[in-house]
Amino acid sequence: MIRVPWRLLSRIASMSCSITLIAVSVSALSAADPDVSERIEWVYPSTSSVPSVISSVVRRHLPLPASAGPRPPECDQLSYLRFRSAAGPDEAARADRILVAQPGIFEGASAFESLARNTVAAAARQGAHLEFWALDRRSNCLEDHTGRLTGLRTGSLDVATAYYFGGAEIDGRRFAGFPVDGPAVAWLANQGLAQTLRDQYDLLRAELPDPAVRARKVLCGGHSLGGLITGNFAEWDFDGDPATTDDAGHRQCAGYFALDTAVSADPAALMPQAELPDLPPAVAAVLAAGTGRVGTALPVLAAPAVINPETMNLLALAGLAAHLEPEGVDQIVARLPRNPNVDATLRVLLAQDHRAVFTGHPDIRTLHATNTAVLGAILDDNSQPFAFLQASTGFLAPGTPVGPKSFPLPTAAAAALPLGPALFGTAKKFAPTGFDPGTVYRWSDYDAVDPARFDATTPDSEITSVHELARDLCEPPLDFTEWYFPTRLTLDTATPGGPGIDRHRRYPDAATGAPTITFVAADGVGVRPPPETPGRVVDLPGYNHLDVVTAAAEQNDGRPETVSTQLAAFAVAPS
Repeated sequence: MIRVPWRLLSRIASMSCSITLIAVSVSALSAADPDVSERIEWVYPSTSSVPSVISSVVRRHLPLPASAGPRPPECDQLSYLRFRSAAGPDEAARADRILVAQPGIFEGASAFESLARNTVAAAARQGAHLEFWALDRRSNCLEDHTGRLTGLRTGSLDVATAYYFGGAEIDGRRFAGFPVDGPAVAWLANQGLAQTLRDQYDLLRAELPDPAVRARKVLCGGHSLGGLITGNFAEWDFDGDPATTDDAGHRQCAGYFALDTAVSADPAALMPQAELPDLPPAVAAVLAAGTGRVGTALPVLAAPAVINPETMNLLALAGLAAHLEPEGVDQIVARLPRNPNVDATLRVLLAQDHRAVFTGHPDIRTLHATNTAVLGAILDDNSQPFAFLQASTGFLAPGTPVGPKSFPLPTAAAAALPLGPALFGTAKKFAPTGFDPGTVYRWSDYDAVDPARFDATTPDSEITSVHELARDLCEPPLDFTEWYFPTRLTLDTATPGGPGIDRHRRYPDAATGAPTITFVAADGVGVRPPPETPGRVVDLPGYNHLDVVTAAAEQNDGRPETVSTQLAAFAVAPS
């Protein structure tokens, strides 16, 4: 029977001279055998406070089939971020364990930057050498990070914004814009669940050719939608032959981890309280066919504002501004283009009420704020309206006026809805209300919230450093928020009875027999694993959905962060 969920839940940048090429291995290229393919790895510099971890970008030439359609040559490559202990072995197969993470919806590999470093470092303190591989979806090959990375290297926000918004060239290259339809992105219509799983499978075989190593050392998992992808991976029959089992997804994983999600192929498992009845197979087949047509007509999952390629890049630029000059005033918003998408996005994210959102008055652009305050206000759970984009990063510093935020719903009204907390979060929402030139908004980090703001938040519900979040958004060469999320992937995971999916899901509940750890954010997106969830379930008081991957290594109670320490312990001794 088919379950229907409650809701439908890069181009790699031109590497700057500060990114060092450490390994290049080239052999005959073969689409049929991923073990013989071009491999390039770069170590990238980091200002992280966890210096004992080496971070690099790995790129493999693993071509799509000819049937995938016309695409840039870069899109025949797969990339991931590799994190490993500086004291550990260079060869991944010699590591004690390898965690392989699938990102969530609108997430890229860099979303795992903080968690990966903290987990590898926590394991090293136990005498173990872990690797953490943060996967980047193939569709991210379309992204152009030239402006951001050049701005980072030169220390100039102007360089980045001039490239994206002003037509400026960098090394002879000019930004081509943000297409969401047409020939440039048409091939994404085929980048659904089957290809996403195949990409992970081929990458694992290429990087770890010994199947015994994969079966013994690889832990598979993900954040948000990444849990559903991992659940499908475990159940997948990759060669389509029931007589063979070495190719089964669950044979590639020694255990599983879920980050505010569940390792399951059934979307209803994330929220059993919102489960809908099974559909008859004939009805499900019609629904799957219809969603397939949607994926073809709308290859990129994008909205007119807030969620689209341009706004995903704006988050990275906001992070860049806060990273380069945290206390700089009126720098990032003033450089953003004036167009309906950007204007509407600023109002939706920062305005106090419906009147301001729909009329544009008072004008959000006339607020005066530091770069850090802008970033904090965009993503913090006390202001960001949507739960899946929330982290708890501190609060606006005292001395400037704030008022209750009623868009899209007042806090109490959202809490009263059956799925209100899952959609909008649980924290009280506030917005800046001082628009005069003499009022400048500043930000107090997660560990420095002033007691004067304790009516809005408390230290035990502040988890992520806004400064580390800024670094995560702009410093790694791959993306934190992905520009081109394939609509087909969302539809396939939401309607798992579609053509080409059911016949490959040959091993139902294959992950349930393996060691598993599941982390649940108390203030996340409403994930409530059922009682029969295998393995260990770790509740995370005060955590929001993004906090699970961005939490600071040391929390306000003086203790090490829970997810990374527990995940490291699990990886050292899965049980």
